[in-house]
Amino acid sequence: MSGKYIISREDWSLHRKGEIDRQRHQEKVREAIKKNLADVVSEESIIMSDGKKVIRVPIRSIEEYHFRYDMGKMKHAGQGSGRSKAGDVLGSDSPGAGKGKGGAGEEPGVDYYEADITIDELAELIFEDLGLPHLEQKKKPELASDAVEFKDVRKMGISSNIDRKRTIYEAIKRNALQGKKGLASITREDLRFKTWDDTFKYESSAVVLAMMDTSGSMGPFEKYIARSFFFWMVRFLRTKYQNVQIVFLAHHVEARETTEEEFFTKGASGGTRCSSVYKLALEIIENRFPPRDYNIYAFHFSDGDNLASDNEKCIKLVNELLKVCNLVGYGEIEGPYYYTSTLRSAYKKITSPRFVCVTIKDKKDVYPALKKFFSVGPDRVRQ
Repeated sequence: MSGKYIISREDWSLHRKGEIDRQRHQEKVREAIKKNLADVVSEESIIMSDGKKVIRVPIRSIEEYHFRYDMGKMKHAGQGSGRSKAGDVLGSDSPGAGKGKGGAGEEPGVDYYEADITIDELAELIFEDLGLPHLEQKKKPELASDAVEFKDVRKMGISSNIDRKRTIYEAIKRNALQGKKGLASITREDLRFKTWDDTFKYESSAVVLAMMDTSGSMGPFEKYIARSFFFWMVRFLRTKYQNVQIVFLAHHVEARETTEEEFFTKGASGGTRCSSVYKLALEIIENRFPPRDYNIYAFHFSDGDNLASDNEKCIKLVNELLKVCNLVGYGEIEGPYYYTSTLRSAYKKITSPRFVCVTIKDKKDVYPALKKFFSVGPDRVRQ
């Protein structure tokens, strides 16, 4: 009996091509976002996302190698005769192409691609190299977590804590010494019980004081920049650290403690006296957060438009904060009507390496400010 058989070999990798292309695309999107974090961090759609899980991030379109055509003549450009060699110019558009002629433009603009990414994935990219600087181990008994650990095995104990594995092992060993095979019997002498000890696991507790100028001189741009920084700072702290408390302080001429919601939504008016928020911060530290028990960080954002007569008091209070804080950071926002800041100039007198000053002139500067304040490297260069 004769038969006809057809044997085919199918390339199964083709079945995965769609998935491979999708993964490759996702990697390129991730790389594009990482290269443009300074733009992405200050994107308004993210700051105003209200905690949504998935956000749309605009990034420049991902370029792929492809042939370009002369769209004017509808003829292909770049065709060779077959005798070309490396370095030869194969073709080009007409000489005047791409030059402005006035009126409506004819050239295509820069394409943007909106990528869907979860807020957690974006946070992972942003916080990759960030950490709380100068973090120390703080031992505070009332903050220690009480845990039970079984560390030993004994012959006496309660029945609920019997160690079955060790009991069977002791029975087999005893039977073997008597010349008996396997688990012939279990006696009271074979019983073994787990015993436990109370253990305390201490954590490095930290508190961060978020201080923001909400006076009348803080316009929409300045407020947006300050809130953008604190938006990412809060998410960074809650993502990377388990035991960190955040205290929100707002000020104009007077300072007050606010809720998180008020801090990010409410503004104020009136003049500016920055010393008021430093004074309140010191009072809160003294009453609620002893430096022996907490790593303390203070970050203040303002447009620098402070009462000139208040500057010396600010310097004095910042130096007091530096005695009890791991780090004090000051961020000054240069708005569209920028003039020389009296406050930033005054802070040049502060020489402590744990005082970090940054200047933000554009939305792109928010990410560098985050990196500046939360750098965990050995070197810190003051701006």
